Amino acid sequence: MEPNTATRNGVVGEPTAASVGATEPSVERVAAAAPERHREATAGRGGALRTELRIVAEAGRVAHIDARGGLTARHTGGDRVHLIGAAATPLGGDHIGVTVVVGPRARLTLRGVAATLALPGRGTIESSAHWHFEVAEGGDLDVDTPAMIVAGGAGHLNVTSVRLASGARLRLREQVQIGRTGERHGRWRGDLIADLDDLPLVRHRLELGAGVATDDVLGAHRALISELRYPDDRPAETFGLAAARLPLEAGGSLYTGLGDRLSDTSKP
Repeated sequence: MEPNTATRNGVVGEPTAASVGATEPSVERVAAAAPERHREATAGRGGALRTELRIVAEAGRVAHIDARGGLTARHTGGDRVHLIGAAATPLGGDHIGVTVVVGPRARLTLRGVAATLALPGRGTIESSAHWHFEVAEGGDLDVDTPAMIVAGGAGHLNVTSVRLASGARLRLREQVQIGRTGERHGRWRGDLIADLDDLPLVRHRLELGAGVATDDVLGAHRALISELRYPDDRPAETFGLAAARLPLEAGGSLYTGLGDRLSDTSKP
């Protein structure tokens, strides 16, 4: 049977966002307000939507946000910024590009309003995203956004690149769930590429879902919680049979926890 595909109208996806005015409604109200026609207005030829978001944090200043497409962001107090969906994305063929830059002695806490839902499109099931993080000397970045949920019949490719100064601080958590309730046949691949100054910090690739090398109907994992920390001098530690924190040669650590559902997956 052909996998369920999503149309541009009536997509059941993440909450949407209205433009932010002078008043201060709650983040949840903002996230629920924008109509689906925003996607139609911003999609390119062929219906694919390209989203670009850039956040720059500098010491003593409110973070600068530049957004277009299906994802935006909003200041929610102090050094905290929340990501907000402005259109139903990603569908198959969509691409999301996010760049976050934290300057010297600046701090940024990045959170999200709701999980992101990847859906198959009419022409292709595959969507993609590239998240790039840069943290300068004395900068501090804490990223803990809601999960990426890959719906049945969809595929999503995610690349996360990180560049850290030796005196930077980072906590970067990623959460992935294959399938909504009753679904198990989505697919996700994630590449993590992190450098410390000019030295490689970690290179890591993980695949989840239907058709990947580790897929097994008897016990294939469908959920992931991953966390990169720098600095971190804790020793290696395992948590049951499907989670471990491993120290990195150049400093820091990488935690990986696998499970069937995020609610049952070991957290760092």
